[in-house]
Amino acid sequence: MATGRIYGGRAGEERLADRRAKLIDAGLDLLGAADGEPTLSVRGVCKRAGLASRYFYESFADRDELTGAVYDYVVQRIAESTLAAIAEAPHEDRALVRACVGNIVHEIGEDPRLGRMLFSVSQANPQLAKRRLESTRMFAGLVMLQAENFYEVKPSPRLDLAAHYVVGGLAQALTAWLDETVPLNRDDVIEECTELLLAMATHLNRS
Repeated sequence: MATGRIYGGRAGEERLADRRAKLIDAGLDLLGAADGEPTLSVRGVCKRAGLASRYFYESFADRDELTGAVYDYVVQRIAESTLAAIAEAPHEDRALVRACVGNIVHEIGEDPRLGRMLFSVSQANPQLAKRRLESTRMFAGLVMLQAENFYEVKPSPRLDLAAHYVVGGLAQALTAWLDETVPLNRDDVIEECTELLLAMATHLNRS
């Protein structure tokens, strides 16, 4: 049951959640722009969100905490939607890999801020560098889990290495696509990345 003072038919917790979401979206706007800022300012974020600065501190202790929250939001969104896409795909290696790649490409194609935040934001920000290392390990763990379940292979250092290779290679490929270094359309990117990942899976399954 919601608590807190009701204003305009909405409880205080709901308004607080809305303001937090606006601040995260504003942070994503700034960090995920083509010329994204390596650091955020409280004033800049509040201006973009259309909120007074006093509302910033009801959700975040400082700008580093907001930066981490923005990155975590992006990782959670990509991870959850990708796992959902995999769960709905036929239990066949090409279909599973294509569902994974297709979802990620769709997400960052529809909202390039997500891809820039996840793959391309300046490493000069220590908060983001730490978060990126953690998320790389998390995504590599998901790759390992999928490989173990589908190919019935046992966890090993080789599989761990391959999972990190897959995550890093896909991230770099999608970065090049996002910044138009690689001028391919969305469907071509999905097909090419799917084939490359299947080749890697075949190598692991044979060895």
